[in-house]
Amino acid sequence: MDVGVFARDSDRLTHAVEIGIASGRVISVSFPETPPADAEADHPLLDRVFAYLAGENDHFNDVDVALTVPTDQRSVLEATRNVPHGETVSLDRVVRMAGLDSDESADLDAARTALSGNPVPLFVPDHRVRNAPGGPPASVAERLREIESA
Repeated sequence: MDVGVFARDSDRLTHAVEIGIASGRVISVSFPETPPADAEADHPLLDRVFAYLAGENDHFNDVDVALTVPTDQRSVLEATRNVPHGETVSLDRVVRMAGLDSDESADLDAARTALSGNPVPLFVPDHRVRNAPGGPPASVAERLREIESA
């Protein structure tokens, strides 16, 4: 199925993982306390996420995500997708990876806005950016970093 909301409880995160998909593209990722009652539990992408949560090295760079954000924010989110599994980088580094100037407050603000509004955390792994605004709940981000460093 390439359209719908899919979710499962995760003991590793102590939250559910919820993925929204439209036209075969991931449009949202969230980590609610429990899965929504109307969410489907079976989807191949959820299978991959749960294998990742069990310790499998998966960068998810082949997952098609829908990013409907301004160009400067898109470049930040796309740069964040390139932070390797298991690594953590500074916000300044992501800004430079996006081709922006980390000395320009407007570029830093664009990066903060992009990360705080990231609609698809995990597939745009903002948990790999130190002190990134927004993203998954702090406990989830910390757990994702632990899983990747194991």
